Amino acid sequence: MIFVTGGAGFIGANFVLDWLALSDEAVVNVDLLTYAGNLNNLAALEGDARHLFVRADICDQQQMLALLHRHRPRAIVHFAAESHVDRSILEPGAFIRTNIDGTFSLLEAARAYWHGLPDAEKAAFRFLQVSTDEVYGSLGPHDAPFTETSAYAPNSPYAASKAGADHLVRSYHHSYALPTLTTNCSNNYGPFQFPEKLIPLVISNALAGRALPVYGDGMQVRDWLFVGDHCAALRRVLEAGTPGQVYNVGGWNEMTNIEVVGRLCAILDKLAPKAESYRAQITFVNDRPGHDRRYALDARKLERELGWKPADTFESAIMKTVQWYLANQVWVAQVQSGAHLEWLERQYGKPEARP
Repeated sequence: MIFVTGGAGFIGANFVLDWLALSDEAVVNVDLLTYAGNLNNLAALEGDARHLFVRADICDQQQMLALLHRHRPRAIVHFAAESHVDRSILEPGAFIRTNIDGTFSLLEAARAYWHGLPDAEKAAFRFLQVSTDEVYGSLGPHDAPFTETSAYAPNSPYAASKAGADHLVRSYHHSYALPTLTTNCSNNYGPFQFPEKLIPLVISNALAGRALPVYGDGMQVRDWLFVGDHCAALRRVLEAGTPGQVYNVGGWNEMTNIEVVGRLCAILDKLAPKAESYRAQITFVNDRPGHDRRYALDARKLERELGWKPADTFESAIMKTVQWYLANQVWVAQVQSGAHLEWLERQYGKPEARP
C-alpha cells in the first residue's frame, strides 16, 4: 500500500488514477478537499476497494501518524500543497501553513512511523516530495535550464513555501536518514486541472465567450509537461530513485504564454468553431507582481539514471487536453460554480476553520 497526500487535486488525482490503472497495489488517499480538491476527479474509482479516501489535514500530525500505523504503507507520495502563485501573493499565510507546516507535520509523522518498522520494511520505505521548478527562481532568455544543483531563488510566496518544504525534506534525510526523494517538475497540464491555471482557464473562457487574459506582453517562457508523463516519472522515481536525491521532471517544451494561448485558439477553431477565431478574445492585462520571466528544467539526470523521458509531445498532449475539456463541460461548470464545494459541505460538513 502507498499513502498519497493531496490525491483529489489535479496532479494527485491523475497519479492515483494512473497508479490503480497500472497496479493492484492499494492507495490511501488523504486530502482536506479545499477549493481545488474535488472527489469528482476520482469518480472512476467509486466502489474500488483498492482506493481508500480519508478527508484529513496534513497539519494534524497525530492523525497522520495514526493513519500510517493503521495502514502501514511502504511509501508516502506527498502532493498536498497550495499551488497557485496569484493566490499566494494575495493570501500567503495559507501557503506557509500547508506547504511548510504541513510538510513538517507529515515528515514528523513519517519519521516516527518509519523508525518503528522492521529492518527490511524500513530499508524499503520511501518519502517522495513532489515539488516545482519555481523554487529555482527565474532564468534569463539565454541561460541554461535549471539542474538539480541549481541554487534556490524563489520569487513568490508559493515558490518560497515549496522551497522551504524541500529544504525540510532534505534535512530529514541528512539528519535522520529518512529515505526521502524529491522531484521538481515544470508546468503541468492535462485533465482535471482547476481552471485558474493558464490552459484550462483559456479553454473555459474561450468557450464561454469571455476574455482570454494574458499577463504583460505574454512573452513569459514556461516548460510544459503533460500530467500523464509527470505521473510516469514519479512512479519511476519511487521505484528506483536513490534516497536523498533530487530529480528534475521536465517536458522539453519551452514556449511563451502567448504561444500557448495561440495554439489553444487554433485547436478550438478546429474542434469548436464559431464565426470568428478565438484569438479575437485575447486580452493583455497588467502583469502580476514579481512574475518570473522564464522557467526551464534540464531533465537529463532522470533519463540518464532512471530511463525516463516524456512519452507525449506538446502537440499530441495539448490536443488530448482540449478534447478532454470539451467532453467534460459538466465538470468544468461544477468546479467554476463551486457546486463540488457545496456537495462537500452537505456530505462532510464545513471544514474546520484554519488559524
